[in-house]
Amino acid sequence: MRKLKLYICMSLDGFLAGKDDDISWLNMVDREGEDYGYFEFTKDVDTYIVGRKSYDVVTKLCDGEFPPAKQFKTYVLTRQDLTNTGDVTFYNGDPIELVKKIQQEEGGHIYCDGGAQVVKLFIEANLFDEYIVAIIPHLLGDGKRLFLGGTPSVNVVLKKSKQFESGLVQLHYERKPES
Repeated sequence: MRKLKLYICMSLDGFLAGKDDDISWLNMVDREGEDYGYFEFTKDVDTYIVGRKSYDVVTKLCDGEFPPAKQFKTYVLTRQDLTNTGDVTFYNGDPIELVKKIQQEEGGHIYCDGGAQVVKLFIEANLFDEYIVAIIPHLLGDGKRLFLGGTPSVNVVLKKSKQFESGLVQLHYERKPES
């Protein structure tokens, strides 16, 4: 079955973005030739799911383009009735039903890149099979948290961890099978 994988980064103090959706602090770990395992991760992924607010932030930073749509079948979760554009499907139905439908189809794994509301929703539904979280060596102090809380407890098992020269630490967990 196709797995739903969270692949995301956060500050050491647990934020996805600073105030006003600032993600400029992510640049502190940019290193020429270093992709932090992204290429390897995406080799078996063919579908990408993201929330509309995250989509808007990336599109604004990329001059109206949404780079993941060039690589994956892309779904943007929204409450609005928006017209699909090129390679992006704006989905305003039940996100849990969407994931379950995709998982039943043939294909690669599903990559979720947030935002926090989407992550919370999928944790509540116990849909994530894997959590790959990169910790950026920076304390933001305030902003938008990755894990919003108010969700049920989920047991995970560390699959691997890797430290990079930039100070970034990537943690890869799998959901612990229910016994």
